[in-house]
Amino acid sequence: MKKIAAMMAVAFAFAIPLAGCNTMKGAGQDVQKAGQKIENSADKTK
Repeated sequence: MKKIAAMMAVAFAFAIPLAGCNTMKGAGQDVQKAGQKIENSADKTK
């Protein structure tokens, strides 16, 4: 569980600045997509 939390923190740290969105809506969508990818990879490791 700690590994997944660490992966999420790293993903969020990189996703937001690299996304380059100009609006909060765009930032929210980027964070949501990053979360979905992390969730999918976590499901694959079960």
